[in-house]
Amino acid sequence: MIVKKLSNAIDVKKHLQELGVDGGGVQILTDKAKTHIIYIEDLNVGAANILKQDALSIGADLAVPRGTVLATTPKVNAILIATTAQLKTLAKKELSQPFGLKGLAAILKEYSKIKKPSEVEVMGVINANDDSFFSESRFEKDEAIIQIQKMMEDGATIIDIGGVSSRPNSTPVSADEELSRVKPIIDVINEKELHQQVKFSIDSYEPSVIEYALKSGFSIVNDITGLIDDEVCKVCAKYNATVVIMHMQGNPQTMQDNPQYDNILTDIYSFFEDRIEKADSFGIKNIILDVGIGFGKSLEDNLLLIKHLENFSLLGKKLLVGASRKSMIDAISSSLIKDRLPGTLAIHLESVRNGASILRVHDVAEHIQALRLQSALDEITLKA
Repeated sequence: MIVKKLSNAIDVKKHLQELGVDGGGVQILTDKAKTHIIYIEDLNVGAANILKQDALSIGADLAVPRGTVLATTPKVNAILIATTAQLKTLAKKELSQPFGLKGLAAILKEYSKIKKPSEVEVMGVINANDDSFFSESRFEKDEAIIQIQKMMEDGATIIDIGGVSSRPNSTPVSADEELSRVKPIIDVINEKELHQQVKFSIDSYEPSVIEYALKSGFSIVNDITGLIDDEVCKVCAKYNATVVIMHMQGNPQTMQDNPQYDNILTDIYSFFEDRIEKADSFGIKNIILDVGIGFGKSLEDNLLLIKHLENFSLLGKKLLVGASRKSMIDAISSSLIKDRLPGTLAIHLESVRNGASILRVHDVAEHIQALRLQSALDEITLKA
């Protein structure tokens, strides 16, 4: 007999198939292999006691505070620990239970359906302004096209073009000035039909700039204000654009002035729900969500969002993370902007593990290499 301890990060489904398990068994065992840890706030104490017993009856568990069984408080917080298979079973059991458990059942059912993205796209950053926080991302017309072509060769599938810095305390500019910066680059992209090879995104919240980009072959709008402007919504719907809805507390001039949240995960989740509903009302069909790392967040906020990114997968949209060379890296490991690539890669790989399917980066080649290596590690199976 030979015994081997396998990593918890393996692709269980592939290992089961390699082992020769029959098709039905593969799915059943795969559902049993992933463990979900779900934090439930303000749970009715009666519901907590019912859920605890139902969870234990199927091999799952619910962690509750001392005194819950005696109902010493009307509401409690709890942590549910269950496999995917157990979540599915528990969701069915709670449908007939009181104290709001029917609503919880619907949420558990959706959590059981969450799957890791099958592919990850890299979005390269091109800044057509002279005050973006990372100087090596700044390019004018001819240099920008050379850099775009290099990013394409390196493996980027999206290129994000912006003409206004959104770094903390950046100076706002007029729509005309913004357009004058990005127009030469957009025009060459259109002339060379580069949008036939990769997707282009306009990093803007100005309707006139966005419309010029979309009518020139761009297909994505990266809006750091999260569709606050109805005119932006109208333009995006008109051109059937994909929209990146980003969360930001305040604006670039104020966002890092002691940002505060009641609960950052639920606050941003509610924000996304509201903005998705708004997008739907304007007829915007394709949406990507960006939690806005560094946009009105403390270091702890940023780390919580990256670690618990899967929380937002329940919204059913692709998740984008852009932490490239940001100051949070310096807050953990003192470094200059030019030396923050290793920290960037660590954050972005963790984001992918937690559900991100698009990474917005300054360093395309390095990210492509890291993602390919990570993919190889995930796909390797122990053959009999």
